Amino acid sequence: MTAPSLHGRDSVTRIMAWVLGALVPGIAVYVWLFGPGILVTLALATVTAVAAEAAMLKMRGYPVRPFLSDLSAVVTAWLLALSLPALAPWWLIVTGTLFAIVVAKHLYGGLGQNIFNPAMVGYAVLIISFPVQMTHWPGPLELTQTALTLGQSAAIIFGGDVPRATLDAVTMATPLDTLRTGLLQQHTVDEIVRAPIFGHVGGTGFEWLAFAFWLGGLILWARRIIGWHVPMAFLLGVLLTAGCLHFYDTDRYGSALFHFFAPSVALAAFFIATDPVSGATTPRGKLVFGFGAGMLTIVIRTWGGFPDGVAFAILLMNICAPLIDQYTQPRVYGEAGRRRNT
Repeated sequence: MTAPSLHGRDSVTRIMAWVLGALVPGIAVYVWLFGPGILVTLALATVTAVAAEAAMLKMRGYPVRPFLSDLSAVVTAWLLALSLPALAPWWLIVTGTLFAIVVAKHLYGGLGQNIFNPAMVGYAVLIISFPVQMTHWPGPLELTQTALTLGQSAAIIFGGDVPRATLDAVTMATPLDTLRTGLLQQHTVDEIVRAPIFGHVGGTGFEWLAFAFWLGGLILWARRIIGWHVPMAFLLGVLLTAGCLHFYDTDRYGSALFHFFAPSVALAAFFIATDPVSGATTPRGKLVFGFGAGMLTIVIRTWGGFPDGVAFAILLMNICAPLIDQYTQPRVYGEAGRRRNT
């Protein structure tokens, strides 16, 4: 999302509405492949975000309705919810959303003032503080053969009386978790990817989810809601870094395509790294920002303490964004001529 689009309240609302609409294909595929639990997570995150936004606006003396109608809080809630396990406990969703809205957004001054991506701050706080609760990802229905209803999903999320056997039957490790665990157990990549959770190039079901986020991202690009610089650079950073590692040792490092078709990479490239407030703003700076985030994603996945590195990569590049902008300012027209004449 380009910075000039944030000048007017109406344009902010329009941009955020397009972002929400572009996420719908991914959400639909998520429900189709993994069950309706994500709908409960999205609804809870949305309600929490809107309530927190209204409360903070009231406390800061701002009119609630005009600022609440810009949909930025809902976008943050959806991006965070789509980054969390769909069957995560309710208090985890509420805690992450509150931290994203209250701390990462409003304590830094509100929309346009936050230096960190709010959704990724919420995710980072949760994965560091509650790593066990962040592992209950639903398995693809193609593998689990157990489809939860919307009511059963809600019962799990809100701590209802759900047999442990039922939860064990519908959750499993993600492809990234499986790859990381297998490598720690000294298995080769070729041995690990024979597990049913792996599909043709990515995870079973996860490949289609990545395609859906790709579709949404291309819609945003076609509507000029986002530019090409950050997504292209991010994906290039992922491909080159993962490809070089895989070429160096095919037994220890996953292929570039495996990482490329991970849903988190597609979501980050088009919806998260493109945040105009916390990212770089100059054309060259966006290329540096995107490439750095893509490269760090693979570095953290490979040697970091968590299976996925998107959130930490984005936050680290958020720190670097002002410096990147400072050194990538476009040349002012006529500046070279003035220098020669002095």
